[in-house]
Amino acid sequence: MSYTTSIKNEVAFIERTKSEMIAELSGFIRNNGYIENNVLTLTTENEKIKDNLTNALKKLYEINIDIEIKNNLNFSKKDLYVIIVKDKLELILEDIGYLSTDKEYLPIPKEYIVGANEEIRAYLRGVFLSQGSINDPKTSRYHMELLISKPEEAVFVQKLLNIFDLNAKILNRDKGYMIYIKEAEKISDFIKIIGAVKAVLYFEDIRTYHDKINHTNRLNNCEQANIDKVVNAATEQLKNIKILEDNLAIELLDDKTKEALFYRKKYPEASLKELSEIISIETGNKITKSGLNHRFRKINELAKRIEENKYKN
Repeated sequence: MSYTTSIKNEVAFIERTKSEMIAELSGFIRNNGYIENNVLTLTTENEKIKDNLTNALKKLYEINIDIEIKNNLNFSKKDLYVIIVKDKLELILEDIGYLSTDKEYLPIPKEYIVGANEEIRAYLRGVFLSQGSINDPKTSRYHMELLISKPEEAVFVQKLLNIFDLNAKILNRDKGYMIYIKEAEKISDFIKIIGAVKAVLYFEDIRTYHDKINHTNRLNNCEQANIDKVVNAATEQLKNIKILEDNLAIELLDDKTKEALFYRKKYPEASLKELSEIISIETGNKITKSGLNHRFRKINELAKRIEENKYKN
């Protein structure tokens, strides 16, 4: 079972008030319904969604509903449930804000359909049940999308999402509009908004695991960068020490700098901090990392002058 299916199965039968059922039906029908010859057809591959829709319609409007099962032409192994509504159709469409009182199509539903937060959540749940999908967080690619065919509806749904600060965006596609969210935290908030409690817990568990892995990788990368920095610095110091040795220039250094040279050769892999601590312990004379760095700077400058003089001669 896909993650999207598990979410839809979970929210298909959560407890709803009458106004929430109307809002949910409105979100689904406006984005899935097909009307011809005064007959409304709704389609879904999900049996629980089919039961959700038929139960709500029967409870609200006390109508008879026909259901057909067809082979799915979208290369899916699942059958397609076709819900056919003929009774009280104008009443239903007006009630869910699809038609005006003059029986004219409304590009967006009436205000009362989404008059409170719970109705907005229900409407978004209906849109998601109709045209939504969310990637399994295990894929590490966080993505939620709703596919909407009409421009007014797409803008309307985006505005509803962003009431909850979800940062939803719209892309124009060949066959309509894709409203999408990419941020993991916002996707988790959306799942919460539509009422899928178990799906939120699963999503957050996986997201927390990914965050820990990413944090560990960042620390490892930082540690490796520090190691590389220590190795490169020590290698450069040893190279300059070799130049002084090859040119019999060690005696040009003062005693404290000679001491730093001796300990660098003795501990070639130590960082400056480690080396300063070793010298302080072994000699009894405290030296800081900064002081040790100053001594190596003298070695490096002398080696550089020797090399420059070679090229001049």
